[in-house]
Amino acid sequence: MAKSSADTPLMQQHRAIKQKYPDAILLFRVGDFYETFGEDAIIASKVLGITLTRRNNGAASSSELAGFPHHAMDTYLHKLVKAGYRVAICDQLEDPKQVKGIVKRGVTEMVTPGVATNDKLLEHNSNNFLAAIHFTDNGNGIAFLDISTGEFFIAEGNEEYIDKLLQSLRPAEVIFQRSYQKYFKEQFGSRFYTYTMDGWLFDEAFATESLLKHFQTHSLKGYGIEGMHAGVTAAGAILYYLKETEHPNLQHITSVQRMERDDFLWMDRFTIRNLELLQTGIDNGNSLLKVIDNTVSPMGARLLKRWMVFPLKDAKRINERLDAVSLLILGTETRKQLSHAIKLCGDIERLVSKIPLKKINPREVLHLAKGLQQTELIKNICGTANDAYLQRLGDALNGCHLIVEKILNEISETPPVAAGKGGVIREGIHAELDELRNIASGGREYLVAIQQREAEKTGISSLKISFNNVFGYYLEVTNSHKSKVPADWIRKQTLANAERYITPELKEYEEKITGAEGKILSIELDLYDQLLLALQDYIAPMQVNGNILATLDCLACFAENAIQYQYKKPEIHEGQELALTESRHPVIERNLPAGEQYISNDITLNPAERQIIILTGPNMSGKSAILRQTALITLMAHMGSFVPAAAARVPLTDKIFTRVGASDNLSGGESTFMVEMNETASIINNISPRSLILLDEIGRGTSTYDGISIAWSIVEHLHASPAAPKTLFATHYHELNELEEKLPRVQNYHVTNKEVGNRIIFLRKLARGGSTHSFGIHVAKMAGMPPSLIERANAILSQLEEKHVDTGASLTNRIPMPAPKMQLSIFDAHSEAFDDIRKMLSDMDINRLTPVEALMKLNEIKNLLK
Repeated sequence: MAKSSADTPLMQQHRAIKQKYPDAILLFRVGDFYETFGEDAIIASKVLGITLTRRNNGAASSSELAGFPHHAMDTYLHKLVKAGYRVAICDQLEDPKQVKGIVKRGVTEMVTPGVATNDKLLEHNSNNFLAAIHFTDNGNGIAFLDISTGEFFIAEGNEEYIDKLLQSLRPAEVIFQRSYQKYFKEQFGSRFYTYTMDGWLFDEAFATESLLKHFQTHSLKGYGIEGMHAGVTAAGAILYYLKETEHPNLQHITSVQRMERDDFLWMDRFTIRNLELLQTGIDNGNSLLKVIDNTVSPMGARLLKRWMVFPLKDAKRINERLDAVSLLILGTETRKQLSHAIKLCGDIERLVSKIPLKKINPREVLHLAKGLQQTELIKNICGTANDAYLQRLGDALNGCHLIVEKILNEISETPPVAAGKGGVIREGIHAELDELRNIASGGREYLVAIQQREAEKTGISSLKISFNNVFGYYLEVTNSHKSKVPADWIRKQTLANAERYITPELKEYEEKITGAEGKILSIELDLYDQLLLALQDYIAPMQVNGNILATLDCLACFAENAIQYQYKKPEIHEGQELALTESRHPVIERNLPAGEQYISNDITLNPAERQIIILTGPNMSGKSAILRQTALITLMAHMGSFVPAAAARVPLTDKIFTRVGASDNLSGGESTFMVEMNETASIINNISPRSLILLDEIGRGTSTYDGISIAWSIVEHLHASPAAPKTLFATHYHELNELEEKLPRVQNYHVTNKEVGNRIIFLRKLARGGSTHSFGIHVAKMAGMPPSLIERANAILSQLEEKHVDTGASLTNRIPMPAPKMQLSIFDAHSEAFDDIRKMLSDMDINRLTPVEALMKLNEIKNLLK
């Protein structure tokens, strides 16, 4: 905004504040409105759909202007932030009535996607994390903070681990050093909202000092993060960022937790996406989370999501959860009481975080107290349970009796949403407050008495007493009674049909009433502030309550799922065998048409005899579903949930890898095949003896022979690996069935089908042995392809099968097993063949070729390359 000598003091004040927040939209409070000017106004008018006008300053210069009423802040603020803008809220810091000249103004809060606390900006079932990354040459540090709940996490690791954490926790905003902008985009893409800061702010000494000062401790040892240099630096950057965005009241951030990669079952970002854990590739698709999330509180829903992306790897902790779920299944009445009580508690975590920010309203304070009362009932339920884990959770609950009693004693039964509206504090709490209320209410009664008395005295039957901000209380007389008005009444306003008067008596009572109302509000606000101050001492125990209630909510949810969906308790063991009896896919079975049963399957994998299963079968027969359900059951067991199977022996698993389905990353310059190879390479390079690997259609993104070669060599590599990871390999390449003859721990299975005439019925049942057809043409027919096209495809298929020069020669004979220390060069060997192909193509008249002749020529060319 260009400076002009004609600028008003208000605009000069606006410019000075805007210069401090150049990258934010400044909402500038002017009276009862928030105004935006210049470029901010143009953006606001587009995003919010409000009118854009121009403000003339009495000179040639003018600027754009757009505003909205201050009470509509909640409506408009979240639209700006959701659109990806940073918003600085500039309020009046003085009462305009008490000030001569321009009112002092200042930014009271900066709202960005990662530091949102407004309910309209938050999803109650999801955390709203702000992440900070500190990049170094020796590894990276990352910190996550949800200012709306006070949860604070620190981790360290390579780019792959950072990527997995970003994918899993999905921060609303990521901050990092400005010099790493290009690097961040290369590593993690452009799907995150980012903000960069000067590199000097990422300093370990500065960060450590910030954390020690915040937690008021002498060292970070108590949090287990003292040696995490890069992680601590990232955490310090977050605290600095909160300070810069005008968030000084952070008493609800009471601790910081270390996230260790080795504490959880590892799933890379491909696996989280391929298994459709959190979301699917289609709108309103059913993810695993959507199907199993039957929690009754927002706290439980948020925790369940974390349990899903960070499953346990410690058998003792997994079995603790499983045993607690078993008990809750047996105790139906207990479980229902528990869920009902948790539901009544509301979102304690987010309510508590509003206390230091002074954004908690009286109704929420009362709700918090009533929620804390429920913890006593929950504590008793857990205490009487015959389960050590549930008893331990119950013991840690704190009813916070003193503060609950104080709230219930002081806050009225039906408090307003805003403290400034009055009626917050009960009677009998403050003597002066009660006295003033009597004056105010008595004064109103007296006004009614005045009205009745004057009406009788003057004979003006329609006389009424009203109030407005200009005259205060006044007597209104219609024109038909104007002649009856006494001489001592003072006329104040003439209307079309009436006149308004005041009397000395009316003014006297007005001063009493309005004076009392102002004092009432002042005392109530003071008492409410004192209550919030007292509540701050209980932030830490209330947060512990929130975490325990979330845990109990998840356990009760698992129990409810087990009963509703006939899930069974898995056996977690230290061995290597995975044995699933009558296993089902938890998502697909919930979305079958009415009356249709999911076809269950038995799946057994063990490194000694059946390390790798080659799974073949028709398109649409359910190969991918069998792969996914194996992974999902393993994952659910490690979460501590019962599983969709009649019985399940699940070995402790440290990594689940999947390569399922095809997805292009064309915007990133990668084809389906490149994405597929990247994901597969990530798997091959990270396997361990406790890994579970699921591969679906590896190699199909390239030519048939390339694909078969890659798939074949992957199976050989996994079989030869000392880790011997358990592997399910679904494929269209029926040639891979021949590997069973050569590799002792490879077994063939197929998904069965039944042919009736020229139709195929998928039975979706696993059986030993390989399949010899893919039934692609049958699927094309089912999709509604024209009969003539289907007939032609069948004819071409028959001819191709007849003409194939190698019919009858197995791949095993053509592909020898690898010999040690032998490497072939493909280029020199094919030079002569390439010359022959080049000559053949130059001699060919492609305009005269029939489709069949073209296919035969193509086959001939392929044979020259062998």
